[in-house]
Amino acid sequence: MEEKLANPAPLGLMGFGMTTVLLNIHNAGFFPVGSMILAMGAFYGGLAQIIAGILEYKKGNTFGVTAFTSYGLFWWTLVFILIFKELPGTPVPFVGWYLFMWGLFTFFMWFGTWGKNRGIQFVFLSLTILFWLLAIRDWTGNTAIGTLAGYEGIICGLSAIYLAMAEVLNEVHGRVVLPIGEIKK
Repeated sequence: MEEKLANPAPLGLMGFGMTTVLLNIHNAGFFPVGSMILAMGAFYGGLAQIIAGILEYKKGNTFGVTAFTSYGLFWWTLVFILIFKELPGTPVPFVGWYLFMWGLFTFFMWFGTWGKNRGIQFVFLSLTILFWLLAIRDWTGNTAIGTLAGYEGIICGLSAIYLAMAEVLNEVHGRVVLPIGEIKK
C-alpha cells in the first residue's frame, strides 16, 4: 500500500507570505517593528517553514527542503538581528550585505523554479528584488528605497499567500479554483 503524503508547501508559503506582508507593512512606513512582527518571524515565518522543509525532505524534494529550511532560518536570524541590533559593531551597511547575500541565494533558487508554475517563479523573482532593494536601502540610507521595498515586499508576500491558498483549494476541490500558471510539459 502506497503512503500518500500531504503537500507541506502551503504551510511554508503561508509562513513566508504572512510574515513577509507584515514586515513590509513596517518597511512601507505604516508602523514600527514590534513584538507581533518578531513573534511572526520566529514562529510562523521561521518555525513553520523549517517544519515544511523537513516534510519536503521526507517527500524527496531537494528544492523544497533547501528553500523552506533556509528561509525559516533566515527569519530566525533576522529576528535575532532586530532584537540585538543595538549591539556595538553592527553597522547598518553590513546588514545590507546580509540582505544582499539572501538576495543572491534567492536569485539562484529562482533558476530552480524554471519549469515550475508561474506563481512560484513570481514569488522567487519578487523576493530577489525585495532583498536587493532592502540591501540598497541599508547601504545608502535612502528611506524612499526602503518605502518602495516595503510596497514590493507586500506584493511578494501576497503572491506567496495566493500560491499557498491556490495549492490548498485546488487540491481540496480536485480542480483549478485559483490558477497558478501551470507550465505545460
